[in-house]
Amino acid sequence: MTEIEHQNKVVRKIIQIDEELCTGCGNCIVDCAEAALEIIDGKAKVVNDLFCDGLGACIQGCPTGALEIIEREAAEFNEEAVEKRLESLKSKEEPELEQIKQIVAEHSHECGCQSSQTMVFDEPTVQKELKQVEQIGVDHSTQCGCPSSQTMVFDEPTIQNETTGKLSSSLRQWPVQMHLINPNAPYYQNADVLISADCVAYSYGDFHRDFLRSKSIAIACPKLDQGKEVYIEKIKTLIDGAKVNTLTVAIMEVPCCSGLLGLVQEGAKRATRKVPIKYMVIGVKGDILKEEWL
Repeated sequence: MTEIEHQNKVVRKIIQIDEELCTGCGNCIVDCAEAALEIIDGKAKVVNDLFCDGLGACIQGCPTGALEIIEREAAEFNEEAVEKRLESLKSKEEPELEQIKQIVAEHSHECGCQSSQTMVFDEPTVQKELKQVEQIGVDHSTQCGCPSSQTMVFDEPTIQNETTGKLSSSLRQWPVQMHLINPNAPYYQNADVLISADCVAYSYGDFHRDFLRSKSIAIACPKLDQGKEVYIEKIKTLIDGAKVNTLTVAIMEVPCCSGLLGLVQEGAKRATRKVPIKYMVIGVKGDILKEEWL
């Protein structure tokens, strides 16, 4: 048994996680500076009591209230153990992060394919329909049982204020997927930027008119996308490098989608500049449930 593993136990405050409420969104992972939490089998877990300081910084970002502070017998919080864990994680993550960055950089600047070629479109019309192609290596739709994959059927809505004629796209750029974008591209410079969850555009009927018009955009799926550390760095670069004017985050009401807001907040926290951030929560039936500035 190592010195770190052999620790006297005391009654103290520590985090407890209700696995019934936990959706595995990962917000708490971002908020825990000591790396005491991990997603294991789709649920957040305290990997070792030694790493948890019991202060509860991870609680605020949980969308379902799955985390709480309790008092129980646990190993004492060990700052030395935390430092060793953080160094170990950093040494493992840096090569992976660099590999992801290299792959993205090579694909964005060297392959010349249309999916990653930087484009700026004239307003107000876009003549060509562009299709996003994403490779997702996880079949999430039928396995986890979380609200994001629950099967629903909606009644056909009553169309109000229907407009005749073809509506023009408000998209002014390409690419749009977060892994493919260059955060220093000209259309991000001093721009109002929309960071949108993938599903928002399909749920909200007037997405182009109400959300996208006069904005640059980046889209992501906080549940299924890999390499989220790259997303955080790109958001930081948007703020410090491109000097964006504002960030608007549009997410769905399903709990796991709130992870996108957490990624944006983490990127903003790492940036040296401060920018106004607004977030909107969209219901699965297309209504705006919440809209406020942070």
